[in-house]
Amino acid sequence: MLDDLTYIHKKDAQDALGVAAKQGEQLQHTFEVTFAAKHEIRNVVLSGMGGSALYALFVQAWPGLSVPFEIVRNYDIPKYVDAHTLFISSSYSGNTEETLAALEAATAKQAQIVVVTAGGTLAERATTAGYPCYMVPGGIQPRMSSFYMIAALVQLFEMLELIPAGSAKELHAAGVWLNQQQDSWQATVPTASNPAKQLALELMGKSVVVYSGYKLFPAANKWKICMNENAKNVAWCNYLPEFNHNEFIGWTSHPVDKPYAVVELRSNLEHPRTQKRFEVTNRLLSGKRPAAEVVRVRGDTYVQQLLWTAVYGDYTSIYLALLNGINPSPVDLVEAFKKALDE
Repeated sequence: MLDDLTYIHKKDAQDALGVAAKQGEQLQHTFEVTFAAKHEIRNVVLSGMGGSALYALFVQAWPGLSVPFEIVRNYDIPKYVDAHTLFISSSYSGNTEETLAALEAATAKQAQIVVVTAGGTLAERATTAGYPCYMVPGGIQPRMSSFYMIAALVQLFEMLELIPAGSAKELHAAGVWLNQQQDSWQATVPTASNPAKQLALELMGKSVVVYSGYKLFPAANKWKICMNENAKNVAWCNYLPEFNHNEFIGWTSHPVDKPYAVVELRSNLEHPRTQKRFEVTNRLLSGKRPAAEVVRVRGDTYVQQLLWTAVYGDYTSIYLALLNGINPSPVDLVEAFKKALDE
């Protein structure tokens, strides 16, 4: 099935595979936006939901900010938000109700506001209020536009000297590198030589559980989201060492033939004790959960590893969608849910 290009083109009508292949180019996108802080920035809050928030985890991890940075996935905002807060209102569609509500609250608190969107009501409000607006190219799903948004945040934060100088240049170079790493994942590469197709076959028919170390958790979270939305497949994620303090025990009371597939995202950049935790965990859970599918990530730098891991997950989830017999792009139930909320 995964080697039948006619079947792939029919099911992948919006060309999710093509979008995935071009994500490295998203990282090289330049936004012509200027922003001058009116007051000292003492903290950063980003408000967003789903794919319009997942990218912020990447920037929290790499390159990391010199001030506290909180991600809000709710209608409400932290009580500490004030004129010294850089408040980023993020919604790809521009119509996310939680994000619009949070923007109103941040405006009332006189926060310094920046908008990241592809249009909609949020873009209109940015124009009316004169907020700096990073307009992301439209026409794709939010979860597949996250690298545009990473580029936007890195360019903004570097402009404000909240991250190390040269971060945008490093991200651009990582995008070039990423484009060179995807040859074996393409649809034209047969399953026998395609690790993303092979992994999708192992995950087929199971709920997917993705584990990583703390450093790779932003990528693990994207795997979870793309398994949910691309493959329409139940999935969740967690990271070590936190896993060993609670969820670890949850695997011990049932037989090994649970309807799950476990994926471990392993990085040589994780803390040495975290790397050892994977080995000890697998030994102690042998016979109590399915054996993990181990992904040893590529990349010499932290940002390369984060990006490589995320895109590998995108391809895998798209192939899993095709195995499930569905189009990976639409999220019809989400749209139906939004309409039902307004009835």
